[in-house]
Amino acid sequence: MKYRDAFFATIALAMTSAALAGVVYTDAYSHTAKAEVSGVRALTQVASGDQCCDPANMLSSNDTGTVQQ
Repeated sequence: MKYRDAFFATIALAMTSAALAGVVYTDAYSHTAKAEVSGVRALTQVASGDQCCDPANMLSSNDTGTVQQ
């Protein structure tokens, strides 16, 4: 029983690793990771006070729900 559980756990680990590797090497993951890094970097700069927020450069939404600069 113990060996059978270890066998299935090993197979599950191998399949999960292969699936994760497949997701990491897609373009969608790459673009999402880059966007997240730049967003975190900008948020960190603003929160630390290194970069001042200029209201003229901020995005705002109008009544129709579209984003304008």
